[in-house]
Amino acid sequence: MRPIAVSIISFCTLAYLFLSCGGSQQKAESTSADTMSTITKTTFGQLPDGQTADHFTLRNQKGTEIKITNYGGIITHWTAADKNGTFEDMVLGYDSLGGYLKASPFFGALVGRYGNRIGKAKFTLDGKTYTLAANNGPNSLHGGKVGFDKVIWEAKLSDDQKTLILTHTSKDGDEGFPGTLKAEVTYHLTEDNALEIEYTATTDKPTVINLTNHTYFNLTGGKRDVLGHQVQLNSDKFIPVDNTLIPTGQLQSVKGTPFDFLKPMEIGARIDDPKDEQIKFGGGYDHCWVINKGADSLAPTATVYEPTSGRVLEAFTTEPGVQFYTGNFLNGSITGKNGVTYGKRSGFCLETEHFPDSPNQPSFPSVVLRPGEVYKTKTVYKFSAK
Repeated sequence: MRPIAVSIISFCTLAYLFLSCGGSQQKAESTSADTMSTITKTTFGQLPDGQTADHFTLRNQKGTEIKITNYGGIITHWTAADKNGTFEDMVLGYDSLGGYLKASPFFGALVGRYGNRIGKAKFTLDGKTYTLAANNGPNSLHGGKVGFDKVIWEAKLSDDQKTLILTHTSKDGDEGFPGTLKAEVTYHLTEDNALEIEYTATTDKPTVINLTNHTYFNLTGGKRDVLGHQVQLNSDKFIPVDNTLIPTGQLQSVKGTPFDFLKPMEIGARIDDPKDEQIKFGGGYDHCWVINKGADSLAPTATVYEPTSGRVLEAFTTEPGVQFYTGNFLNGSITGKNGVTYGKRSGFCLETEHFPDSPNQPSFPSVVLRPGEVYKTKTVYKFSAK
């Protein structure tokens, strides 16, 4: 079984695919002389147990801003310019910490220990069966009832003051997972409007791990749903699921199906195909695509273009898959930032990850992490306009 540790190659080698919150801000030792990028810190709010959540704003010289809270590593705001130079917030979320504490569908969240679903909320590792919280029908989803998105992470800046570093220790048995897991996630905003996210973890017992980011994007700035966005996925195959969205264990060619995004295609073009069983199971797209890539490389993953704004979002990852989710379960019951109601398909997610239910699927790439190994992956999201 291939170890999970991943080698990282330089983002600059890639040339594939066409492509605000309240409180007075105080500088958090953050100005970089060479790029003039800054990281500032404010208080985001207080949890019921008295812990304080902080809010960090990453800015570059181009005017892009990304706000991240150490509560769940959540990306709360992300401004990007359109083709006319107008900056708008591109991500779904809440104006304050209270919204995330009540009932958030993982808006912007850092997801773990296991992103996506584990079938029947259990898995067997080295002959021992582990039972997890069943928080998505019969299955475990995104780490259980109190996953990594619902804890305060320790936060600091890198020595060069350009990178936000979040760390968290998950105790042995946390949400049913074995091993004490020490995780670190870094966020770095570049001057070419790319957010580089790196995940690292170690364990003292054999365990399974699958960290990801669950940001909901809308390149119109939330003016309308995402059905008019044009998507291109660097993938020849996707992973079919059963009616509880657990993989069947097969990899299916996208050819001749609504899952073919090898060429740019509007999200809404085939999302309600009444003849496609997989579309019915997901209520639209809520599936994992297998990324075309060389071994252990930072691969082009997705390109999303929104014609009215001209905004382009590119994603790259070292992971083998990407869960493309189109906000099918949003139903208008959530009021988000600036009083906006989030209806069905108000946002889309590009969750770079290992495949769903991998602990129960021996043919899938391994998600097992053992003592002495280092889990290390990288994902890059880059905005531009044309």
